[in-house]
This record gives sequence, C-alpha cells and structure tokens, in this order.
Amino acid sequence: MKPTVAFLVNGSEGSAMGDRARAFADRLCDRFDVHTAYRASNRTAAIVEFVRFLSRVRPALSYVFDMSYSGVVAGAWHRATSGNILVVDTGDVIGALAKSVGNRGPMGLALTRLLEKFGLNVADMIVVRGTYHRELLRRSGVRCEVIQDGVDLQMFAPQSGTSLRKQLDLEDAITVGIVGSSVWSERLGMCYGWDLVELLHLVDDERLHGIMIGDGSGIERLRERAEKLGVVHRLHFLGRVPFDKLPRHLAAIDVCLSTQTNDLVGAVRTTGKLPLYLAAGRFVLASRVGEAALVLDDDMLVDYAGVVDPTYPHKLAARVTQLLQTPHTLEQRTRSRELAARHFDYDILAARMGTVLDNALGTKTSETIS
Repeated sequence: MKPTVAFLVNGSEGSAMGDRARAFADRLCDRFDVHTAYRASNRTAAIVEFVRFLSRVRPALSYVFDMSYSGVVAGAWHRATSGNILVVDTGDVIGALAKSVGNRGPMGLALTRLLEKFGLNVADMIVVRGTYHRELLRRSGVRCEVIQDGVDLQMFAPQSGTSLRKQLDLEDAITVGIVGSSVWSERLGMCYGWDLVELLHLVDDERLHGIMIGDGSGIERLRERAEKLGVVHRLHFLGRVPFDKLPRHLAAIDVCLSTQTNDLVGAVRTTGKLPLYLAAGRFVLASRVGEAALVLDDDMLVDYAGVVDPTYPHKLAARVTQLLQTPHTLEQRTRSRELAARHFDYDILAARMGTVLDNALGTKTSETIS
C-alpha cells in the first residue's frame, strides 16, 4: 500500500508553487498516494481549510510548499494532533528577504522571523532550493535537503520566436529580457528589472531592445525611468503571460537576465526563472550569486557586489556590447538545454524528492541524499 502524502500549497493552483507541486505529484503518483490542496485568497480561512483537508486525508506525511503562515500552521497543527511527519519546502530566508524588501513594518518583520523560526523547528525535514541554503541550515543543526527549482523540459522545449518578434517589430533586433513580478522597494530604491533599463541606456545601439514580461508595482517605475533616459521606445512591456505561453515568449528573447543581490537573500536562491531560461535554449547573463554561480558556465556569469550594485549595469553593458559584435555566440540552445537537463529537470528532481519522502517516512534520524 502506497504511503499517503498531502501537499499543502501556499498559493493558488496557477501559482509557481502550484506548478512545482503538480510537477512532483504527477511524477510520484506511482510511489505515493498524493493529495493536493491550494491556499485560498484569505490566509486565515486557508488555515482552517488546510486543517480540514488534512483531517480528511489523514496523510502519513504533510509537505508544505513555501514557508507561509497558512500551510506551516496547518501542517504543524496536524503534526501535533496526529503525530505524522511534516516537511516544509522553502526557497528563501524569509526573514532576511522581508527586511531587504522593506515593505513590512516592525511588527510584520518580527512575525515573519517568528514564522521562519517556528517552521524550521517544527518540521521534521526542511527542503530548500539552493545549495548554500542547505549548508547554512545544516550548520545550524537543521535536517535539510536541497531540491532546486525545476522545469519540464518538454513543455519548455525551444520554439521559434519569429511570429512574436514580427508582432513586436523586433525582427532585426537583438533582445535582452526578463520574466517575473516587479515590486518596488522603497528601502532599496529599486525593483526587478532596474538593470534592464539601465543597460538599454548604457548601450546606445538601436538594434538592442528590452523585453519585460510580468507585472507589479515596479512596472510604472521602470517605465518612468526608461522615459527619463530616452529608451522607452526600446523597452517592450508585455505584462503577465500565462505559464503555458511562456515558452513562445522566451523564444523572442536572445539574452535572458537573472540578477540576484550578493547577500544572504541572493545566495540561498536558485530562482524559478533560471531553469526556464535554460530549458528554452536561451543565452543567460546571471549575477555570480547563489545556484547560478554553481551551475552556469563562466561566460554566463557577471560579478555583482552587495545589495545594490550601481556598477552592475556597466558590467552587463560591456558583456552585451561584446555579444552585439559577435551575435553567433548567442546560439546557445544545446548548451543551455544540457545545463537544464543536468540540474533542473523535474524528472531528476522528482526522483530526489521520492528519496527525501522515503527517508522522512522511514526514520527521523539524520540521513542525507548528497
């Protein structure tokens, strides 16, 4: 009889965590009886719904996707009342992240740190998505394994970007782009995508265009900055794109940027976009931070200093200028796919998760899969 496992997703069915949970559930259904519940919009109500779900399913193991109140509290409650196993999956040091973003007051920051401490202590196993994060937690005595952000290689197989490039009038352009939510940080005075805008300004070449895929409070800030710098005509804001449409849109980007701050927040991350970029056969320019620094070739890495590095766009500009002079070097499809297959293929990651679940269900002693 297969062990019953409950996936508690701190997000909607269409969220990034929803995609991660489904990818694993689909690949592990022959080994485990997996039941999945997604968080409602009201987080307090979601705790009640999660507790009811767990009481009905009665899993041998509860697996919480993301360190967030609803799933962690419900999973901890069920563990305390039923004695089952609890695993929490997190991609961030959430206390440090909340402080860095600066969008929470002292009370909110304190509660976030308390949640993180509680989650690390109550869980039988922590799963992280970055190698450095695993080593950091293990040094603190936390039982921890790493299962990086993943990608479905078939879904994100390279496509032709010709139709979208024609639609955007970019048939003769070299494009640099990013995918993700852009949230303005008052504390840092920047948001996701700031480096793309500055790059376009520094590389004064009409062949170079930027593509921004995503939404959020930072988009208007980016647009205003682009207008001020006189490059808004070379920056294309495509808004939020459904996950299943992303492969077609990535095909229209020649160079994908993956920028992380060089601090604790950035060091622990893989970021879910990097596997997608590589699987789609894109050339990537990433800051030499976190999982990217471990898996990417040197020609894809750019040094980044501290939290806000004002020199980073200049470093990017130098690299992009070289690429404009030798555009054949952008033909990275085979190598990028190889990196995605080796490090981020969900088929490989699911096998690793199966081992993690087996170990967690079989013993509470310290076992590793390294």
